[in-house]
Amino acid sequence: MSDEDTSGGADFGFRRVPRHEKAPLVRAIFDSVSGRYDLMNDLMSAGIHRWWKSEMVVSLKPRPGQRLLDVAGGTGDIALRALPRLAQGGTADGGAVVCDVSESMLAIGRARALDQGILKGIEWVCADAERLPVADCSVDFYTIGFGLRNVTRIDAALAEARRVLKPGGRFMCLEFTPEIAPPLQPLYDLYSFQFVPLLGQVVTGDRDAYAYLVESIRRFPRQSELVEMIAGAGLDQVKFRNLTGGVAALHSAWRL
Repeated sequence: MSDEDTSGGADFGFRRVPRHEKAPLVRAIFDSVSGRYDLMNDLMSAGIHRWWKSEMVVSLKPRPGQRLLDVAGGTGDIALRALPRLAQGGTADGGAVVCDVSESMLAIGRARALDQGILKGIEWVCADAERLPVADCSVDFYTIGFGLRNVTRIDAALAEARRVLKPGGRFMCLEFTPEIAPPLQPLYDLYSFQFVPLLGQVVTGDRDAYAYLVESIRRFPRQSELVEMIAGAGLDQVKFRNLTGGVAALHSAWRL
């Protein structure tokens, strides 16, 4: 299901809002939970999200001297995993750019990098996925993890992904899926709609933020639908791989 329709509205969880209101609402959510965002990810997934992100980086096969743009990169989980491969051997050109609409999330990421002694090779940019302040054909990799369902116009974000990728560049999207293996669906729904918002209330004090998270997953395109959208943006060799019974999926494509 696309986030666009002829009325100019956008999905914000199960609600429809005027399109111009979605980005500020999403930004407010992530500003609200930024201090406990990583902890909530660990608790919600029992740490499995770490394996998913590691699988994403392994699949990318980054090499020294290449450049990664991680959109909706938040606290830098994906970029910081890839950075040692990109900057290996002290090459001057390689590195990562983390882009996110929430300055609060980026601040957490910057602090984490400093705590790890990472002083160079990574940039932190506050910007929208639909309007990236990045030059055409300038990055080797475009990644977006658990962020595509939060943009106002998925097609616009995908078009930006193609624009910034170099010919031969790799696109990769890690995202929750709206449906999983049928035998697990009732339990998954119970966990999602009852447990996750309650956990969000206890850990972050913001139940609504995690109710939105669950609802936004259900509004997101199915795996095969997202394949069509990625191909429609002009990216090639699109495929996906389900992770953990289809709870998440890893979509990949190339700019030829």
